[in-house]
Amino acid sequence: MRFHPDSDQTAIQDTVFGAVQDALPRDKLMAFLDADADLEPDSWRALMELGLAGMMLSEEAGGSGLGLFEAALCAEALGRSAAPGPMMGQMLAAYALSQTGNTAAREAFLQNVAGGSVVAGLAFGGNGLSESWDVLHEAGRATGQVRFVASASSAGLFLVGLKGGGLALVEAAEGVSVEPVRSTDRTRKCASVTFQDAPVQVLFEGGDPAVQRVIDAALVLIAADALGGAQHCVDLSVAYAQERQQFGQPIAKFQALKHQLANMAMNVEPARALLWYAAYAWDRDLPDASRAAAMAKAHICDRFAEVARDAIAAHGGIGYTWEYGLNIWFRRSVFDKAYLGSPSVHRSRAAGMASW
Repeated sequence: MRFHPDSDQTAIQDTVFGAVQDALPRDKLMAFLDADADLEPDSWRALMELGLAGMMLSEEAGGSGLGLFEAALCAEALGRSAAPGPMMGQMLAAYALSQTGNTAAREAFLQNVAGGSVVAGLAFGGNGLSESWDVLHEAGRATGQVRFVASASSAGLFLVGLKGGGLALVEAAEGVSVEPVRSTDRTRKCASVTFQDAPVQVLFEGGDPAVQRVIDAALVLIAADALGGAQHCVDLSVAYAQERQQFGQPIAKFQALKHQLANMAMNVEPARALLWYAAYAWDRDLPDASRAAAMAKAHICDRFAEVARDAIAAHGGIGYTWEYGLNIWFRRSVFDKAYLGSPSVHRSRAAGMASW
């Protein structure tokens, strides 16, 4: 692989970032953070019109014929712009439907999920890994609860992790209730989703290799979101340091701050190749794809949290204010770090897969 996105891939990423910026200017984003709604319609519509939901599908399945590498570049742009919405769940639900042997489910839901007319929430449960899923499935019905499901009130479908390691789709209808919870990240508002004898469409049984493929893709996408957020924190800090005057000169000239900004940049830039390789390994179905995904999730989400803290320090008092907005990415970093398993969980997995 040529380890750099080509011009087409870069154009895709720039287009996604620009679409969010146009549809969701700063004042509109701040208003969404204070509102009760868990889905911002204008930015979501803009992303669906770009075809993001189906970009990992083949052209025969109605998608763009691209892969996780391109999806990760888009997720990075979403993290950079703090875009609301359950894009990861949407992409993964579309991908899972395209791969399932459940023909009835694929024909009933794939077109609507890939086209974005139905919102799909990701409801894995536990720490995101299949051995921690605890929604029970029996006789075509599901019972259990999954916490911290993004945009659950707006979802028409849920991609649910079942006890035993299977994956299923559950419609937001009979036997499904949603209770919003106050979560740290206000851009991806979450809820607890309770299933009580809810009808399910099983996509993959426990032990099917496709389940791990979906989990690995989720880890890469959340790592990509973290990379985009971390890069934004660096860019914002550098711009502030060049503008802020103290003792008659920009604070960017102060050596201590120069070192701090350099350390932030060094936390971000080397992580980029880690993400690119993880996405590449997944697309090529390489033997170390699962390990690469675990390492990317652990390392990049850790670095995002560290860089976000450093960015607040670099800004001084203004970095702590709600109005300035840096807290948006700090909160997002906390979510990314905990979601789908902590860094320590995935470092342990990576070590085990390397027989350390």
